Amino acid sequence: MTKRIAFQGEPGAYSHQACHQARPDMEALPCRTFEDAIEAVRSGEAELAMLPVENSTYGRVADIHSLLPGSGLHIIDEAYVRVHINLLALPGTPLDKIESAMSHTVLLGQCKEFLSQHGIHRITGADTAGSAKIVAEQGKPEMAALASELAGDIYGLDVLARHIEDQGNNTTRFLVMSRDAIHARRGEATMKTTFVFQVRNIPAALYKAMGGFATNGVNMTKLESYMVGGSFTATQFYADIEGHPEDPNVQLALDELDYFTTNFDILGVYPKAALPA
Repeated sequence: MTKRIAFQGEPGAYSHQACHQARPDMEALPCRTFEDAIEAVRSGEAELAMLPVENSTYGRVADIHSLLPGSGLHIIDEAYVRVHINLLALPGTPLDKIESAMSHTVLLGQCKEFLSQHGIHRITGADTAGSAKIVAEQGKPEMAALASELAGDIYGLDVLARHIEDQGNNTTRFLVMSRDAIHARRGEATMKTTFVFQVRNIPAALYKAMGGFATNGVNMTKLESYMVGGSFTATQFYADIEGHPEDPNVQLALDELDYFTTNFDILGVYPKAALPA
């Protein structure tokens, strides 16, 4: 039986591309929402979920950080996908006939230079692959979509222009989620640990909690805060560090962190992935 990896979006989405690249032996399962992708793994419908967490141009993906702690899933890998944006249209349509392009608002904002140069009007769609699907279904030769080449293949659209993004290094980071934690792995690659925490209500608690990472030589690659429970006073922090919880210096840093926190939860321990060239 073929194992499945769930993702949010229509077939041909960049999350679908991430599934193909990171787990080519698994069947990609499209889901309507991030919550649906998480539930597919919790219910056993899929073995893994591929969730985007941040983009080098747009920043963090909304809602993902708040969903992960309560998901019951564990991070077992990370993956990076270079987001190459392509102008897709009905077969045989020349570029000078395109009047409008549909895509997610984020992609529309990442192709301003190309669209302005060619006088193409922007139309906001729900997502990238969904926009390609609409262009194929509506059959209007003057309307195009901004999406992946995979979406063009799936929906039978021609690529009129490749890699039209304003920034050539546009990259999305994904997390591979599983029902089971895998903390025993080691290897040649640097390990990463992701966790969330809330600090105690004492003066300089965050400063003191972070001090353990500096004094023990632990590299913290990400620290983000967000409100929880709709409260302006309850702040949760999401962090990535380089290292394994069993490394002596990481152990010391986490022990110090634990002293100054009220809630602390490791979301995953996994190999650091290489950025695409």
